[in-house]
Amino acid sequence: MKWTRDFGLTMRMLLTSFLLLIVYLIFLGVLYALGFPFEFLLLVAAGMAFLQYFFSDKLVLWSTGTRIVEEDEYPELHRMIERLATAADLPKPQVGVMPSPVPNAFATGRSPSHAVVAVTDSIMRMLTPAELEAVLAHEMSHVKNRDMLTLTMASFISMLAFLIMRNWIFMGLFGNRDNNNMGALILVYVVSIIVWIVSTLLTRALSRYREFAADRGSAALTNNPRALISALQKISGRMDYIPAEKKQEVEGANAFFIIPALSGNTLMELFSTHPSLEKRVAALEDLQAQQRGY
Repeated sequence: MKWTRDFGLTMRMLLTSFLLLIVYLIFLGVLYALGFPFEFLLLVAAGMAFLQYFFSDKLVLWSTGTRIVEEDEYPELHRMIERLATAADLPKPQVGVMPSPVPNAFATGRSPSHAVVAVTDSIMRMLTPAELEAVLAHEMSHVKNRDMLTLTMASFISMLAFLIMRNWIFMGLFGNRDNNNMGALILVYVVSIIVWIVSTLLTRALSRYREFAADRGSAALTNNPRALISALQKISGRMDYIPAEKKQEVEGANAFFIIPALSGNTLMELFSTHPSLEKRVAALEDLQAQQRGY
């Protein structure tokens, strides 16, 4: 199976990105029309985006306790990733192993030349070689699609809106307190809430579409969508038996994982970064049917 783009999926991603752009332009237009001094917050948001883009890989590795491993430590894991990198026409990423009973995998890094593909030690014990290769191919697809760059750009104005929401009381206390100014400040706060909610929902939708794209990329790299279906079902099924406190320990990295580790008491379930297992399996089964010429 060749690496091809799903036209319908691509159009949904483009539409979501376009809607995000419209929301951001409206938000900036409202701030400008009200004469709101948002230059400082814009600078702070830009700084946060810069740090997220250039240092998120190190932060993810540090926060999850993931260790970069050498080839002599995990030779088969390295060989799998090297084969997939060659198939995807990518430089071989660094390889990481995360100690955790939560079976999972993730990719991070700002570009294909600064990428890390990591797995938990438990997933290597749980999956067959073919299933593990399919999971690694999913993560390599994220690297090839430059998903870190896409989602960082998509979340930029959302961060700005969040900063305004967090700091509007401070700005009101130390700013000009006349009625017109206070009315404008309240309007900016309300608009910021709306923009943050809408942009967060759109960014999460974009993230879900990119998970579908990475699943499709895995099927193309391995020519074995059934292996990824089996791996996803095993990982998802195992999650039900993982203690909630163990899942809570890694929830901060859920946006990166192939299957989010939800403990059941978090708002992440309402703002999911991943499509449901049923939808992912259905899409992969469609790909398998296409391979067989059905």
